[in-house]
Amino acid sequence: MSSKTKHVWYASYGSNLLESRFLCYILGGLPEGAQKTNPGCTDKTLPLDSKAITINSELYFAKRAKRWDAGGVGFIDPELTENVQTYGRMYLITKEQFVEVVQQENQITEALPIDFQKAQDEGSLIVREDSWYGKLLFIGDQEGHPIFTFTNENMLNDEINPPSEGYLLTLINGLKETYGLSEDELKAYFEKKLGITGFEIEERLTEIVKQR
Repeated sequence: MSSKTKHVWYASYGSNLLESRFLCYILGGLPEGAQKTNPGCTDKTLPLDSKAITINSELYFAKRAKRWDAGGVGFIDPELTENVQTYGRMYLITKEQFVEVVQQENQITEALPIDFQKAQDEGSLIVREDSWYGKLLFIGDQEGHPIFTFTNENMLNDEINPPSEGYLLTLINGLKETYGLSEDELKAYFEKKLGITGFEIEERLTEIVKQR
């Protein structure tokens, strides 16, 4: 599959599951529950489409995000594994918009060249070393457009940190919006994740998934 297409699918698995939150990366704005306003993309054209997608990598929570009350945020293992599935949602956006989403996720202001063809050919690409979301993963194609997501280049076992309630609620509402998951399904999805299991937030999952 050639990457000469102008558009790519951006596959999200964290807070961008919720469309209104993702559109803050396109249009600019302050996501509900967050502490930092996103500048948005130069081209503010809305995504052409969005679809549910499962990603063959385990979701976990790590680092301390100032924009989310110093809570952990979502990452996936940089190595894909066939028997693992993480719920995702993908948006069809331009390559230029994708680059600017990566810049905003990593708080990069300078130019960030991304070789999409190399990422497809090799299956992954480090676009910025030592950035939170510096590793690009090619995870397939659909309707003639390649699908990409990004995560940390390493598995952050030493930086596991539970998410803030605001961040977790954003994921929960995104999963409800995308998949219509029940409260029991949502609890089962999160309770064994690194960054949830063994932390105080695990005990509050039942009450959190009931919130709107």
